[in-house]
Amino acid sequence: MSDQNPRSNTEPEEHTETIIEVPAVRFDDKLKEEILGQIHEEKAVIVHCIYHAEIDGSIRIWSSTFLIDKASGERSHMHHAENITLAPEWTHVPAGKSYRFTLIFAPLPGSCAFFDLLEDIPQAGGFFIRNIKRNRSDIYNVVI
Repeated sequence: MSDQNPRSNTEPEEHTETIIEVPAVRFDDKLKEEILGQIHEEKAVIVHCIYHAEIDGSIRIWSSTFLIDKASGERSHMHHAENITLAPEWTHVPAGKSYRFTLIFAPLPGSCAFFDLLEDIPQAGGFFIRNIKRNRSDIYNVVI
């Protein structure tokens, strides 16, 4: 294990997290059109998500988020997240509000009929939606 910033044994390690109300990254229309064109070509899977905040808090998505084919266990990796911050950054969602974001994944196997959406993280609270039925468009709407 290498440590670029060596610390003495007596120095406490600090861990800070940043909360962002609005995602900092915005794509211009031309870039968004180019990305969507590539997605269509690659037959990527698009998952539109809605999160209903019961209490004031924050959400984020980890890059270790996958679609998992129920039959084979094969994982499709997330390529892009739109309108949500990637960990360790946070997106604030006020109590009683709904928040929409979109996740774009690598193609699922052709034989896939059902799949799970799994945010595979080393702590409690990751998103997990079971048994999503595959459709012809590979565009889905889920409630997180």
